[in-house]
Amino acid sequence: MTSQILQSIKSLITITDEEEKALLEICSLKTFKKKEFLLKEGQVCDSLYFFNSGCSRIFFNVDGVENSSQFFFSNIWYTDFSSFLSGLPSVENLQALDVCEVIEIKKKKLDQLYEKFPVFNKAGRIFTENAFLSISSLNKMLTNEDPEQRYLNLLERRPEIVRNIPQHYIASYLGIKPETLSRIRKRITNK
Repeated sequence: MTSQILQSIKSLITITDEEEKALLEICSLKTFKKKEFLLKEGQVCDSLYFFNSGCSRIFFNVDGVENSSQFFFSNIWYTDFSSFLSGLPSVENLQALDVCEVIEIKKKKLDQLYEKFPVFNKAGRIFTENAFLSISSLNKMLTNEDPEQRYLNLLERRPEIVRNIPQHYIASYLGIKPETLSRIRKRITNK
């Protein structure tokens, strides 16, 4: 349960045995079934998640249409920062696409860990910076690339998405219709 999360933390910071023990004490292992929600819009996100296994997606409901904005596999951290930091309801949905095993850390316990062991603040800052870079990269992709280039870059940078995620979710992520994605894939295959 804990080896992956420890490896992730230790890739960023050096921690003592006491700090490691304190971290593990605030971790709870949870399993989510396929299609189960870890977070629904309207709920306050008061947890930080680390994905041990499985696959999930973030999506937003826009006029009844689900728009996928990110996909998570193992060894990934997630929280809805806006809700987590402000205490306001989330506008995101986080849904398991298959069985997901996650480690959950509640905000209150994380804040206490930061207070007692400041070294964890550095890891938190690095995770926040990485989340910002990911969002910035997605925004640049959606505003600066045509649909075919978006798909080609996805194939190159995140092939696990193409292999494991249903096509209609990928199309939504790329900001295109499923039919457009089908034409792009056919065009690429025929080249």
